[in-house]
Amino acid sequence: MLKLVFTGVWICAVSLGSVYFSIQHASAPVESDAEAERRALQEYIPGELITVPVITDGAVQGYFLTKLSFSVDKAKAKNMEVPFKQSVTNALFDILVGQKLINVADTSNFDLASFKTIVKDQLNKQLHDEVIFQVLVEQLEYLSKADVARVANAANEKQRKPVPIVDKNGQVASDQMPESEKRAAAAGH
Repeated sequence: MLKLVFTGVWICAVSLGSVYFSIQHASAPVESDAEAERRALQEYIPGELITVPVITDGAVQGYFLTKLSFSVDKAKAKNMEVPFKQSVTNALFDILVGQKLINVADTSNFDLASFKTIVKDQLNKQLHDEVIFQVLVEQLEYLSKADVARVANAANEKQRKPVPIVDKNGQVASDQMPESEKRAAAAGH
């Protein structure tokens, strides 16, 4: 019985000691001055829900539903001639319709990380400046033409949900803006 008590005390002491030392030696990640400066200049801007037609063989086959949000340079975004959201929406149509970034018939080659990078690079190129730091893909789904017709023609038929697009790594678009930025955007900041 005495061995059992000493074993319990020993386990508690080792556990408490390891927790104490891990807390004492844990440190916040070191942030470089450049990173701290970039964060001070950064602002999150929620994007619009955009419907992009998928055109194959000269006919519309379906629609992408996408909602992208952006981490941007505050000063550059505010000093643009055309408001940021309108500029980005226009540029996104050029990028998503003009380039075949997603093949609906075969999504096995689709990579969400490279999609974000391509969109960011192309948007910055069309905006003629390094305005966007990061692209957040909140929603990326597909509705076929038949699904749209079924919803339009049948008021009592149960509406089907859009199909989320899964990339080759099994990832689905689910980025979220930080809560503080959502509240600021909702308040019209």
